[in-house]
Amino acid sequence: MNFSVQKNDFLNETLYVGKHKSGLTVYILKKENFNKYYSVISTKYGSNDISFKHKDDKDYITVPDGIAHFLEHKLFEQPDGSNAFDKFSLYGANANAFTSFNNTAYLFQSTSHFYENLDHLLNYVYLPYFTKENVEKEQGIIGQEIRMYDDDPDWQVMFNMLKGMYVEHPVRRDIAGTVESISMIDKDLLYDCYNIFYHPENMVLFMAGDIDVSKIPDILDKNVPVKDYKYDTISKDTDEPLNINEKEIIKELDVSIPMFSMGYKDNIKNIYGKELLKINFLTSIIVKLFIGESSSLYNRMYKEGIINESFYDDITMNRDYSFIQFAGESKNWEKVRENILNCAKTFEINENDFNRMKKNMYGKYIKSFNSIETIGNGFCYNYFLGIDLFDFLDIYDEITVEDAKKRFDQLFDENMFVTSVVVPKKNN
Repeated sequence: MNFSVQKNDFLNETLYVGKHKSGLTVYILKKENFNKYYSVISTKYGSNDISFKHKDDKDYITVPDGIAHFLEHKLFEQPDGSNAFDKFSLYGANANAFTSFNNTAYLFQSTSHFYENLDHLLNYVYLPYFTKENVEKEQGIIGQEIRMYDDDPDWQVMFNMLKGMYVEHPVRRDIAGTVESISMIDKDLLYDCYNIFYHPENMVLFMAGDIDVSKIPDILDKNVPVKDYKYDTISKDTDEPLNINEKEIIKELDVSIPMFSMGYKDNIKNIYGKELLKINFLTSIIVKLFIGESSSLYNRMYKEGIINESFYDDITMNRDYSFIQFAGESKNWEKVRENILNCAKTFEINENDFNRMKKNMYGKYIKSFNSIETIGNGFCYNYFLGIDLFDFLDIYDEITVEDAKKRFDQLFDENMFVTSVVVPKKNN
């Protein structure tokens, strides 16, 4: 296995890129004299991938919601009855996994025993073990998790916002599925989805630290299978309407102060790679100027007491869905909404403020290379969107204040604004 070397002299960073014989793409960010290691392997398979087909098939098949998340849980169970986390603990590593809308990832970080931990990571990810009994057991465990989410105000206020924004897109559905949907999952369906989406050609492995690159190929050869078939799966695109589904959703739960999640649905679609990164960067600048902690809107609402330290803003951008979010807790959430909508009608982007925020984000990007966790956490998500590690430097100079003004007018459309609120239960 050969690695090409990408050196970025400005950042003083070296990235090794290789393709294993299995088709797995491998990235190594060599960090001389670092005392930490980080590794993540991810598949381009998430909760949104519920309808798919092989390239030459005529019809799509649809599977129950929650299978990607279910697979993530099951891969930790070993044939001998142990849990994959146990071995990481023996090697002094902190391990985790997550399922998102678009990918599933398995990761660890450690200060020692990197090669042993990497061997273990690849071993359990590529060694599924599903039985009728352990699937039924997991249905009970995940069913309890889903019921917990039903009573989790943070989870409910977020997903109700997505249900308000999206009419058809699967992003409006719970990542874990429902109790009913996971009851339809059996070991055969799990193996089918695993064999389809956990093909090495549909996966990427990223690692960072003071790594001896020459030791990696043997570990890969030992653990990563070479399939006798190519990856040719296509997930079905959703014909999402341009309108929102519902302007306001209010739910009663056991909270002491109302919680809100509100924001704008974005209808940008089918944008990929550097163009997507450029729009993401523009949107980040706009949102921070509009309602970030240094903005007049944020400070006015904070001084008036209608928001507190819980308030935050966020943007989510993918190939086929995008939205911006403002969330927190407030007894006057209607006032928060009123302030946002009124400010959006008159907001103007000042060029000096734009350049200041642009430089601020440039500094954060440079600083992120001091944290292999920060780099690693975003790497796989960006990789599957066609965004490379150093692409930010290529698009930075292209961003102008005129671009930001156009983007603001495009995104801050009151007709695309949705409000989700969780309020205290009324006394009976």
